[in-house]
Amino acid sequence: MGRYPSRTSQLGAGFTFRLLWTLHALVDLSGSQEIYAPHSIRVEGDVTLGGLFPVHTRGGPGTPCGDIKKENGIHRLEAMMYALDQINNDEELLPNVTLGARILDTCSRDTYALEQSLTFVQALIQKDTSDVRCTNGEPPVFVKPEKVVGVIGASASSVSIMVANILRLFQIPQISYASTAPELSDDRRYDFFSRVVPPDSYQAQAMVDIVKAMGWNYVSTVASEGSYGEKGVDAFMTLSREAGRIASQDHKMIGLREALSFTWVGSDAQKLTFESGCLLGFDAYFTSRTLENNRRNVWFAEYWEENFNCKLMSSSKKDDSSRKCTGQERISVDSKYEQEGKVQFVIDAVYAMAHALHNMQRDLCPENSGICPDMELAGGKKLLKYIRSVSFNGSAGTGVTFNKNGDAPGRYDLFQYQWNNITGPGYRIIGQWTETLQLNDMQWPRGEQETPISVCSLPCKAGESKKVVKGMACCWHCEACDGYQYQPDEFNCKLCAYDMRPSPNRTSCQPIPIIKLEWHSPWAVIPVFLAMLGIIATIFVVATFIRYNDTPIVRASGRELSYVLLTGIFLCYIITFLMIAKPDVGVCSLRRIFLGLGMCISYAALLTKTNRIYRIFEQGKKSVTAPRLISPTSQLAITFSLISVQLLGVLIWFGVDPPNTIIDYGEQRTINPDLARGVLKCDITDLQIICSLGYSILLMVTCTVYAIKTRGVPENFNEAKPIGFTMYTTCIVWLAFIPIFFGTAQSAEKMYIQTTTLTISMNLSASVALGMLYMPKVYVIIFHPELNVQKRKRSFKAVVTAATMSSRLSHKASDRPNGEAKTELCENVDPNSKCRRNGRKQGTFI
Repeated sequence: MGRYPSRTSQLGAGFTFRLLWTLHALVDLSGSQEIYAPHSIRVEGDVTLGGLFPVHTRGGPGTPCGDIKKENGIHRLEAMMYALDQINNDEELLPNVTLGARILDTCSRDTYALEQSLTFVQALIQKDTSDVRCTNGEPPVFVKPEKVVGVIGASASSVSIMVANILRLFQIPQISYASTAPELSDDRRYDFFSRVVPPDSYQAQAMVDIVKAMGWNYVSTVASEGSYGEKGVDAFMTLSREAGRIASQDHKMIGLREALSFTWVGSDAQKLTFESGCLLGFDAYFTSRTLENNRRNVWFAEYWEENFNCKLMSSSKKDDSSRKCTGQERISVDSKYEQEGKVQFVIDAVYAMAHALHNMQRDLCPENSGICPDMELAGGKKLLKYIRSVSFNGSAGTGVTFNKNGDAPGRYDLFQYQWNNITGPGYRIIGQWTETLQLNDMQWPRGEQETPISVCSLPCKAGESKKVVKGMACCWHCEACDGYQYQPDEFNCKLCAYDMRPSPNRTSCQPIPIIKLEWHSPWAVIPVFLAMLGIIATIFVVATFIRYNDTPIVRASGRELSYVLLTGIFLCYIITFLMIAKPDVGVCSLRRIFLGLGMCISYAALLTKTNRIYRIFEQGKKSVTAPRLISPTSQLAITFSLISVQLLGVLIWFGVDPPNTIIDYGEQRTINPDLARGVLKCDITDLQIICSLGYSILLMVTCTVYAIKTRGVPENFNEAKPIGFTMYTTCIVWLAFIPIFFGTAQSAEKMYIQTTTLTISMNLSASVALGMLYMPKVYVIIFHPELNVQKRKRSFKAVVTAATMSSRLSHKASDRPNGEAKTELCENVDPNSKCRRNGRKQGTFI
């Protein structure tokens, strides 16, 4: 039974070579799967059967297998072991022939099952070992893998389909115990596949017969999503039309059965099930299994832990229990036990294979009681012929046969959910279907004696439009008006206006609520709180500077530019209130003006300061002549010139696009119209906001460049380092602002996030400048007035000379304490320089 199919040999030689090479590579790779699933069950025998069972669930990403499946996995697997024991102990069935097994875990995954099933075809692949030699030059001796003559399984239809595609290439017959997909009945594609359960198409015929028996002329179909439900409904609709019944209004089942006014006829997913019985022999076998007498099942220890909720060893996979297993636990005594529904069919599948082998042995080996050479050389196609011709009574007493497509005959038990005064509600058997329908007494809701009638269509609910079936005026579909649609009449759905949304019952439209950023919103509370603290601090600094206006510290800080800078800081805090205030034309106008003005004033003043410091000390390196435009008046002129650029841009903005308010219905237009909101906002786009701030950001970057250039100037002579720290911190704040601002452009919370981010960024920028540049001065003025004294005035030449020497000395190793060189320079500079005698006004440096 190891020859390749004849149809494969009809393919081109090149294709055959590539196919066999690929399979050969896959078989080699299948050995690597041992790292994932090191266990398989091996039962020695004269003839080996393969077994595929979902012992474990599908694993997560990167892991093929998950938790163990006690019923669908272990019960079914043990059913095959039980059947093998029964057959091997039967002197009449396969005399002098022992059946063995190679049982693998599919892990409920079709691709993993395909890799595992390659184990079954290893013995049929001829390996080219002509170029392989041992170290002594002799050809190697390979252990030939065991040959699998047939496979029992798999469970899921998707797994059986995948495995059947590879087994048919090597003519290995396959008998499934649970796969019911109709496509497996295609004998052209799955010619080596058989099953002891009927296909789903038989269920459809049984359900049509029930509908006919009830006298219903119209039924609605409901399907679970997926191949099983959808294809089953297709088969039912086809058969019902042939029977003169109307099957329409098909839906997918998503939730619970809510339409209680309907009478349901369900498939085996509900309560129309395969005819089956409880096998007492298997119950006795399985409940007697222990860790000692069932060592052949490599997964039984894992089942034991799961079943009794205990751990066998410290390295156990059972992490949710600290109780150790004693090994004395007993199934059905220390744990609940109920025979799994497919056990009968697993046993029938094994017996079908055994009967086929028995009949083949009887015909091919009439003079031998064991396996003869003719039987060993027989191919899978011959065994398939015997499988399709078997006929015997199964484990539950029902006949086991196969039709030409390998399908078992349809046999179903019919259940109805009934109320019993003694046992209460539950499903009770009311009949059977074995190609013909047999129904007993049925119960109907509220004790009614008459069979319910089935009308074509129920009235549509409010918000649902009628879609009349062509040629059937009394039949229609009810389609819900979804999204922003409402129902103007009973036959149509119409879209609401852009600023409207449907009413709760979707019979009309209503205005979409308008929202804005409220003062009590958490998005507004934090920026307002920071702004109020900043305004108080700014007013306090300004008041302190005015009170001590003529003191050395205030004069040395550059009073004129300081007041300009403090004004810009104050405006940075004020913009928070404008951004949160209810938008109108006035508020929108003020937003445009002050959005970038505060930052522009602040950074224009700082840029003028840093530029002045840079020019002074760069000029000092070349000559003793002071640079131009360093007087307070010149500094103010430069500052206001820079500010005027911002104001000019705002004026152009006003002229091109006058301020206005808009209601943006697209920003919070959610899929659910009940959550839709219109946002009242100023007619300012994100790009316009960035453009308004762009000039200020340019000033900030330029100021940062000057701060970097003047970082080496001694701190005793200027404010370069505090300004530098201020600009570095501010750059970090705005670098964080940009991705947040643009990254939330498509968010439903865009209005809140962008407004809060913008106001907090401006508050932080203002606070950094206020804290680093002025709070230390205020602290000295108030708490250390003894330091607020006049320093010795020096000429420009003396200042530059001292600064240059100090800068050089700071880079050399010295034994003097830090700052001693600077102090000594200051004390040794001649205050009566030539420049002073010529009447040039000297600045004071601290």
